[in-house]
Amino acid sequence: MNKLFKGLAIASIAMSASFVQAADSSATLGQLLEKIQKERISETRIDKKREAEFRSARSEQASILRKAKAAREAEKARGKQLLEDHAANERRMAQLDEDLATAQGDLKEAFGVVRGVAGDTTGIVAASVISAQFPGRADELAAIGALKGLPGLAELENLWFALQTEMTESANISKFKVAVSDTQGDTTEREVTRVGAFNLLDSDGYLVFREDGVSELAKQPQSHIAGSVSPYLETTSGYTALYLDPSRGSLLNLLTGQATLEEKYHQGETVGYIITAVLIIGLLIAIERLITLTLLSSKINAQLKNPNTPQNNPLGRILKVYHNAKGTDVETLELRLDEAILKEIPRLERGISIIKVLAAIAPMLGLLGTVTGMIGTFQAITLFGTGDPKMMAGGISTALVTTVLGLVAALPLMLVHAVVSGRSKSLLHVLEEQSVGIIAEHAEKESN
Repeated sequence: MNKLFKGLAIASIAMSASFVQAADSSATLGQLLEKIQKERISETRIDKKREAEFRSARSEQASILRKAKAAREAEKARGKQLLEDHAANERRMAQLDEDLATAQGDLKEAFGVVRGVAGDTTGIVAASVISAQFPGRADELAAIGALKGLPGLAELENLWFALQTEMTESANISKFKVAVSDTQGDTTEREVTRVGAFNLLDSDGYLVFREDGVSELAKQPQSHIAGSVSPYLETTSGYTALYLDPSRGSLLNLLTGQATLEEKYHQGETVGYIITAVLIIGLLIAIERLITLTLLSSKINAQLKNPNTPQNNPLGRILKVYHNAKGTDVETLELRLDEAILKEIPRLERGISIIKVLAAIAPMLGLLGTVTGMIGTFQAITLFGTGDPKMMAGGISTALVTTVLGLVAALPLMLVHAVVSGRSKSLLHVLEEQSVGIIAEHAEKESN
């Protein structure tokens, strides 16, 4: 009741305010009453319209609700049916797997072997030189090895054909045309000879087969190996020797990376060049001495046949001293002949000591190069560590090559020194022998 009274009071206050506003805006009470009636009628119509719209919307919402509930029940039924279907399909798949395993039997293991063989053979066929003539076989084998299901008849035939081709062509020598890349990157079509599954040849030497095709070697192997190619290609009957690579290219690639004698020589760098200069100088001096001593030997031999007419040679000059001192006593003659021999010794032994010194210097220079190379090696280790052996290879190569060059230079220098020294000593022996004979003959004449 209290709430009702409060509501009536609030309504009366609101109506009072409305009437006051109406009284302010209307001129007479009649106009005010008419306006109130019009507003009352208008509000009643609006309320009825709103009530009708609400009742219509309520019925529509109820219809939507009924449809939503029906759809939910249908989805529940559908979900239940799907779960039942899924369980049935799982049971069916398990049964089919069992039936498939039973039906395959030993064939399942056989097909596994087929995939394994195809996978193992793919790498062999891809790297085989036979693929240069018969391309595409590796892709077919790779497809067989990648199969998740059972290989079919076509896949089995491709595997058999690839294996049979590899075996058959390994025993054949054939010629075919193929694009060959040279060392400059240019590609030209050439006629290539394939020797079984071992090597590819053309008129320029050995070729190599890689994944990107046939190409020239960066460097042909040693001359006696590469030199066997041309005679082999030119032979039309009989047998001709040819170097083959049993590893199907691996050894050939290793040989191309092997340094030649010239490359090994240049690894000695500055010390190696100095050792070479020492060797050349020593050999030139030795050659000059050998020629000179040989000519002197021939002149001395000619002088021995004609001792009475001294010529311009060591023995002739000694004989000339003898002829000039015939009237002296034996002691004086001996002294003059010794003096003449002493004058000839420097001419006969000139340069021999230099050859000996150069023979001793050469290995010392080799030792110097060894020490220098090892210093470079340790510097590389200090800067880069020991992780990369190539960083140390330069210093080690210099150390070893200079040692070899020093020994190689010393050996021939020692040999030619012995030869030249022996030739010189033989000539001095002849001079001394003739001098002693002259003194003995002169002494015999004086005694008579």
